[in-house]
Amino acid sequence: MMDFRPVGYVIGLLVAILGATMLLPMLADLIEGRGEWHVFLESAVITMLTGAVLAISCSNGVGEGLTIRQTFLLTTGVWVALPVFGAIPFLFGETELRFVDAYFEAMSGLTTTGSTVISGLDDLPRGLLLWRGLLQWLGGIGIIVVAMVFLPELRVGGMQIFRSEGFETMGKILPRAQEIAGQISLIYVFLTVVCALVYAGLGMSFFDAVVHSFTTISTGGFSNYDASFGTFSGTAEYAASVFMILAALPFVRYVQLANGQSFSLLHDSQIRAFLATILVLVVVMTVFLTSVFPHHWEQAFRESLFNITSIISGTGYASVDYMGWGGFPIMVFFLIGLIGGCAGSTACSIKIFRYQLLIASIKTQINRIRTPHGVFVPTYDGRPISRDVLTSVMSFFMFFVLSMGVLSWALALTGLDFITAVSGAATALANVGPGLGDQIGPAGNFAGLNDTAKWMLTIGMLVGRLELLAVYAIFTVQFWRG
Repeated sequence: MMDFRPVGYVIGLLVAILGATMLLPMLADLIEGRGEWHVFLESAVITMLTGAVLAISCSNGVGEGLTIRQTFLLTTGVWVALPVFGAIPFLFGETELRFVDAYFEAMSGLTTTGSTVISGLDDLPRGLLLWRGLLQWLGGIGIIVVAMVFLPELRVGGMQIFRSEGFETMGKILPRAQEIAGQISLIYVFLTVVCALVYAGLGMSFFDAVVHSFTTISTGGFSNYDASFGTFSGTAEYAASVFMILAALPFVRYVQLANGQSFSLLHDSQIRAFLATILVLVVVMTVFLTSVFPHHWEQAFRESLFNITSIISGTGYASVDYMGWGGFPIMVFFLIGLIGGCAGSTACSIKIFRYQLLIASIKTQINRIRTPHGVFVPTYDGRPISRDVLTSVMSFFMFFVLSMGVLSWALALTGLDFITAVSGAATALANVGPGLGDQIGPAGNFAGLNDTAKWMLTIGMLVGRLELLAVYAIFTVQFWRG
C-alpha cells in the first residue's frame, strides 16, 4: 500500500509557505489604509497553521525520496490543495466570492491560466490585486520546476527528452536537477525585477509595475484593470511583448547562458521555431489589419505583436477587443492558443517541441513510404528520437484532442453555445486565459457561466497545466495496484 505521508509532508510545507506569502498583500492593504488588512492576516493564520499541522503529522514518514507513484500523486495533489487555501482571501475579502468562484480564480492564478470571474478590478483593494499577481508568480516558478525536474522523470508527453540529469547540450552535461531548479529560481526573480523596473520607467505606477511584472514573467495574464493591458498602450506593449517572449523560452537555456554557454539560446531549434512562428504571424496580421481597417502600420504592428505574443505564450493579456477584427484573426488566435511556447518555460499549451517531434515523425514515415528499403530515423536537434518519446508525444496529442472534445461536449450540455463551449475548453486545457465570444472573450470574463461549467473549466485548467497524463495516470487501476 502506498505511503501517503511523504506526499502530505511536502504539501503541508508548501501550504505553510503559501500562507506566509499572504503577509505581503496584508502589508499592501495596511499601506493603502482601506481596512482590509485583517482579511490576509486571518487567511495567513489559517493557511500556515493547517500546513504546519499537516507537515508535522506526516513528518515521521519522510524517507530518502519519493517513489514514482508518490511523485505522480504529489504533482497533482499540490495543484489541487494550494488553490483551496489561495481562495480564502477571495472568500473573506471585498469580493466575497462563493467558493466555486474563489476556487476558480485561485486555480486560474496558480496554473497561470488568467481566466477571471471578478469584475470591477479597478476598484479592488490593493491586497487582493497583489494576491492575484502573487498566485500567478508562484504558479509560474512552480510549473518550471515541475516541468524540468518531475515531468521528465515521469515520462509525460515526451518531456523525458528534456531530462535534467544526463541531458547533454552544447557539449556539456547540465548540473543536477536540484541545482538547476535553484538557478532557474534566481533567473526567474531577476527577470521579474528587470520587468518591473522597465514598466515603472515607462510610466506605470510602482504597484502596477510590480503586479504586472509578476503576471508577465509567469505568462499568467491577470491585470489590475478590467481593460487588461489596454490601460497601458504604446511603448509598454512592446516591453510586455519582449518579456512575454523571454518568459516563454526554456529557462534551462538561461542557466546555460549564465554558466558561460553564450550560444545556447540560438542553438535551440524550438526557440528558433517559436520566434519564427511569432514573426510570420505578426507580419501576416499586420498586413491584414492595414488592408482591412484604417490602421496606421505602427498601430497594426504593435497590436498584432502584443496580442499574438500574449496568446501564443499563454499569457492572456488583451490590449484590444480582437473579436472585432473579423473571422480570420479570430481563427488565428484560436489556433495559436493551441501552440504554446517552449518546454521548460512558464508558457503553456501543447508546446513547440511536440509539434517539431510530430513533424519529424511524419517526415520519417513519408520517407519510408517513398523508399521502403531505406533506413530513416526521426531526429531532434541532430539527435535520434527514441520510440518511447514519440509514443509519449503521440499519446499526448491524442489525449489533448480527446480531452478538448469531451470537455467541449460537457460544457455544451450545461447550456453554453458552441463558440463559448469549444473556446472555453481550449483556453482551459491550454491555460491561455480569454476564450472567444462576447461572454468569455477578451472583453468579457467567466463570471456569467453556470457553476457546473466553472467546475469543469477548473478541472480543465489543472489537467492542462500538468500535461494531462500526469493527472490521468492516478485514475487508473494499475496506478493504485503498482
